[in-house]
Amino acid sequence: MELLEQIKHNARRHNKRIVLPEGTEERTLKAADVAIAENLARITLLGDPSAIMALADTLGLKNIGRATIINPADHPMKGKYIDLMLELRSSKGLTREFASKLIEDPLYLGVMMIKNGDADGEVAGARNTTGDVLRPAFQFVKTAPGISVVSGAFIMILKDKEFGADGIIVFADGAVHPDPTDKELAEIAVATARTTKAIVGVEPKVALLSFSTMGSASHALVDKVVSATKMAKEMAPEFMFEGELQADAALIEAIGQKKAPGSKIAGKANVLIFPNLECGNIAYKLVERLAHAQAIGPVLQGMAAPINDLSRGCSVSDIINVIAITATQAAGMTK
Repeated sequence: MELLEQIKHNARRHNKRIVLPEGTEERTLKAADVAIAENLARITLLGDPSAIMALADTLGLKNIGRATIINPADHPMKGKYIDLMLELRSSKGLTREFASKLIEDPLYLGVMMIKNGDADGEVAGARNTTGDVLRPAFQFVKTAPGISVVSGAFIMILKDKEFGADGIIVFADGAVHPDPTDKELAEIAVATARTTKAIVGVEPKVALLSFSTMGSASHALVDKVVSATKMAKEMAPEFMFEGELQADAALIEAIGQKKAPGSKIAGKANVLIFPNLECGNIAYKLVERLAHAQAIGPVLQGMAAPINDLSRGCSVSDIINVIAITATQAAGMTK
């Protein structure tokens, strides 16, 4: 089974509740219609119900009536969500008057639904910027226990099945955090291992990359990766981490065993952790273009609940895939 079909199969099996704050955005509504038809998730759309149904009718969508549609301006849970917002952020200066305005913003309503246990995940960004999508999440959902940094993983599907897990390798961070400390890099490694297990469904073999392999070079940048590897092993002993490794040592068994003899990961890595965003972003784009690989993502990770940001240039199929990924992430967090 191809990976995307496997992800959709898992999403159907778990039947998670995914909220789409951009309920009147055309591509989002089309994607919701398909997600409902394919039973990828229980969909909640945020927006004026009459506007949503009118647009659905114009587009000829047949399944939107099976979604839960919530009007941010007027719904039974509004008061409870305002109280919860004040409980969480009154110490930061949030007033009832301002909370009453924020809860009418679909992006804030979506995260409060998650925080209150009324939704399992969120997909947004077709209309809104990354900053607008993530700000409410940082304020109210926050990061997962033991994780202080949000990162972005790319699932790379290669034509050459020799590498990774039958041609699948997860790269991080390629989207969010520019220059992580050793502790933050360790957290990114742990979060990516969890993402790999939940979404790809394989045991992660995590290589923390550098320009050095096992002490072949001496530099502060190498020291950061060595320290991060040690921390990652302590944070999540259930996963396998190795570092520092050069990329060829991580991916090619003959080189890996020569440079890091006895390693269980060298030459067999299916997760690559890059030392900073510059390296990760350049690497995934090079592999995508030069190796004609498919890049799925970024999958945001490190949040206490899955909240995924779309590109504003996304297609309907992109949104469908991210809905399925978000549902699968949610299932992995509740096991």
